[in-house]
Formats: sequence, C-alpha cells, structure tokens
Amino acid sequence: MDIASLIGIIGVFGMVVFGIISGGAGIDIYWDFSSFLIVVLGSWFCVMFASSIASAAGIFKIMGLAFNIKTFGEKSIITKLMAMSEKARREGLLALEDELEDLDDPFMKKGLRLVVDGTDAAIVRDLLDIEVSQMQDRHASSVGILNMWAALAPGFGMLGTVIGLIAMMKNLEDKASVGPNMAIALITTLYGSLIANALLTPIMMKLKANDAKEVQVREMVIEGIMSIQAGDNPHILGMKLLAYLPPTEAREVEKEIMKDG
Repeated sequence: MDIASLIGIIGVFGMVVFGIISGGAGIDIYWDFSSFLIVVLGSWFCVMFASSIASAAGIFKIMGLAFNIKTFGEKSIITKLMAMSEKARREGLLALEDELEDLDDPFMKKGLRLVVDGTDAAIVRDLLDIEVSQMQDRHASSVGILNMWAALAPGFGMLGTVIGLIAMMKNLEDKASVGPNMAIALITTLYGSLIANALLTPIMMKLKANDAKEVQVREMVIEGIMSIQAGDNPHILGMKLLAYLPPTEAREVEKEIMKDG
C-alpha cells in the first residue's frame, strides 16, 4: 500500500469535511442521492458511451494502481547487469545462456536472449524500444480513461445544477423553498469538482509519475544490455547505469557495488 496516496486522499476529504463542519453546517446537508446519480453514475456511463464496457468497468482497477507501491529494484538490476558483464568478458556472451533462466525480469531476459543469440545491436535496441513504447501506450490509455472521467464529472455537476435550478424556477411562488432548493442544485457542482480535482486528477498524476519511473528503469536496462553486447568494462557499465539514479541514491549504490575488492 502506498502510504502517501492513502494519507493524501484521507487528508483531502478530511479537510473538506473539516471545512464543512467548522463552517457551522451539518455534514448531512451535503448528501443528495439524486445529485450522486447524476454526477457520478451519469459521468461514468458517459465514459462507457465514449469508450467501451470493459474500459468503464476497468477504471476502478486503474484507480487502485495509485495505491500500490511501484518498486523496480534498480540496485538489483545494476548488480545483475554488472555480474553478467563480468562473466561475458571472461567467458563470452554465450556463457550468459545459463544465467537467463534465473532472471525474473522478462524485459531484461528478452533483451539478453537476443544478445546471446547473436542478434545485431541495432535490432536489439529497436525491439526493446518498441516494447517500451507499447508499454507507454498502454499506460497512456489507462490515464486517458481517467482523464475522460475527470473532464466529464464537472460538466455533469453543472448539468445537475441546471436541472435543479429549472425545478426551482418552476416553484418560485413558494419563497421558503427557494433557498433549500438552490442549495441542493449546487451540490451537484460540488460533487463534480470533488471527483475531478480531489480524486481523479491526483490519481492521474501518480500514474504518470509511475510510468515515467518505469520507462527510466527500462531505458537503464536497455543501456546495460547494449553495454554488455559491446563488451564494455563492468565498471564503465556501472557508471552508465548509476547515471539513471538520483545523485543521493547513486552514491549509496556506488558504495555498495562499485567498490574495489
């Protein structure tokens, strides 16, 4: 569980509730079932209309990804690549054949398999770049579904407000009901804003950050594989890979795996 996401979402809605209570209004007046149906379910069905049943149904699984910790094991990747580089320089690229079965990273395994099979370096890079590009497209598609819902929710909030105002205007002779009816009409706008700005947009930003990190790690793996194929010195390879890490983290990893002896 990503604690930052959990604390963040609790904090956001907690501050909204605190603001409501501290303003002297009861929390119950901010709940309206018809407004919920118009904004949340109405905009969700519109997402389905614009995409597919599978995409609309899968949106909640996508949202859940923002609460999972994404770890890529950069230190382990660097260690493995350096060890393979040393072995390849001592015994040749074919000696890596036995090491491939122990790899739990399918992307690294695929790249090294191509290298061991004697595939041209340009082709290896092209194939791995294509895989990274396709991964980004899948991630972008998931974020796009969330972005669609975030764009639709405030519009449905305004739609619900207009519906409420029309009903209110039809009963203007009842002066006492104007204030309460206006409040109910505005609740849909509140719901649309909350869904878009307090929930969906932060989730999109988290998923984009995770995508950028995963792309960086895969680019690091590609650089390592190409360096092994080129026969680079393991320490040169290590320096290339450490460049992908933040300076503080790079120094810590360097102390552990780049030291002599």
